Amino acid sequence: MRLILASSSPYRQDMLKRLGLSFTAISPEIDESPLPGESPAALAVRLSRAKAGAIAARHPGALVIGSDQVASFDGRCIGKPGSHDNAVAQLRMLSGRSVEFHSALCVSNGQKEITEDIVTLCHFRMLDDAEIQNYLERERPYDTAGSAKAESLGIALMESMRSDDPTAIIGLPLIALSRMLRTFGLNPLLAPAGACA
Repeated sequence: MRLILASSSPYRQDMLKRLGLSFTAISPEIDESPLPGESPAALAVRLSRAKAGAIAARHPGALVIGSDQVASFDGRCIGKPGSHDNAVAQLRMLSGRSVEFHSALCVSNGQKEITEDIVTLCHFRMLDDAEIQNYLERERPYDTAGSAKAESLGIALMESMRSDDPTAIIGLPLIALSRMLRTFGLNPLLAPAGACA
């Protein structure tokens, strides 16, 4: 069984390596624009399914993992800032506030698929401009939803984080993924190291 991660994200690839399974990463090249009126949770789930489905259609017989993360603040999506100025604006807006991160997963073999949305609630500290500027200069999190890389210095932006899966905030919830892979007969604890070429 070939395992494919439907993503070009280096963060997700690094996370999946933790399970000790051999996999290929392929970019799904899908339109990630939200639909009118689509909730952040619905967007994350739809995109994870679209990513897995796009790759599964091109690679019959493979087991495909699709994942997407959407940050939600006051019920609306917060995207990747893309620039320093946008990141400053995001972090000023989120200072002292709570954000929901929806980390959706879809595992598909082309005939059957399973989806799940794992939510992480992050409460940001009250941040001053010096902290924001120094953080952004050091981390440059312009490709990260909410401008916060919790896997590194971004953790210092947080007052608290709550989730059933501590890896979800990084973009690939490994507890949920392991459970889903077992449903398809792939148990990371029983597979030989590097299984699933």
